[in-house]
Amino acid sequence: MMSPTDSDREKEEGKHLQSNEKEQTKLQLMKALVEKQDPSSKEVDDFTLRRFLRARELDVEKGSTMFLKYLKWRRTFVPNGSISTSEIPKEINQNKMFMQGFDKKGRPIGVVLGARHFQNKGGLDEFKRFVVYILDKLCSRTPPGEEKFVVIGDLKGWGYANTDLRAYLGALSILQDYYPERLGKMFIVHAPYVFMAVWKVVYPFIDNNTKKKIVFVEDNKLKSTLLEEIDESQLPEIYGGQLPLVPVQES
Repeated sequence: MMSPTDSDREKEEGKHLQSNEKEQTKLQLMKALVEKQDPSSKEVDDFTLRRFLRARELDVEKGSTMFLKYLKWRRTFVPNGSISTSEIPKEINQNKMFMQGFDKKGRPIGVVLGARHFQNKGGLDEFKRFVVYILDKLCSRTPPGEEKFVVIGDLKGWGYANTDLRAYLGALSILQDYYPERLGKMFIVHAPYVFMAVWKVVYPFIDNNTKKKIVFVEDNKLKSTLLEEIDESQLPEIYGGQLPLVPVQES
C-alpha cells in the first residue's frame, strides 16, 4: 500500500516533469524565433537561451526580445569577444575586485571592496567594461552543471566619496539585462548607515528576482552567516576563513 509520503513525492515528481517538459517546449519555440531573426544565435547553447527564457518567466516573446537585445549589445560593446585589462587600466588600479574560491554549491565567489571605488577619468564607459570583465570572469569559473555565482559586497570604510550612482545603476543594468539568472546570491557586509540613503535610490531599479538574492549581513553574525554557505577553506581570510584575497586580474 502506498504511503501518503510516497504519494506526495510522486505528485511532486510529476509536477517537476511537467514543468521541465513545458520549459523544453518553450525553449524550442524560442530557438526557432531567435534563429529566424538573427542566424548567429544558432551558435548559442541551450543553457544561455534558457536563462533568458527563465528571466522572463517562460514568456517566449519577451525572452526572445531580451536575448536578441543581448546579442546586439555584445557585438557592439565586446566586439573582440572579451574585455582585456588594457581597456580598463584605471579600474584595475583601484584593486577593488577579487576572485575567491567556491561556495558549498560549487558557485564561484567574487569579493568587491566598495570603499576602493572612486569615479575616475576613464568615465562610465570604462567602468561598464570593468563590470563586463568581472562578470565574464565569474561566469567562466562556473563548473559544469552550475550557472550561477556569488558576490560579497564589502562596504567597510565606504563613505560619500565612494558614492557613484551612475556606476551602480550601470552595473545593475548590465547584470539584469545581459547576465540574467547568473547571480546566485549577494551578501552585503559592513554596510554603514550612510549607505542606506544611496540604497533607497538604487532599490527601485532592482528587479524582484534579484532582490530575493540580496542579503544584508549583520557584523556580529558575519562569519557564521557566510559559513552557512561557504566552507572555511573557501572563505576569504578577512572574514575568518583561510583564503587570501586574489585580485581579479591575477585569478
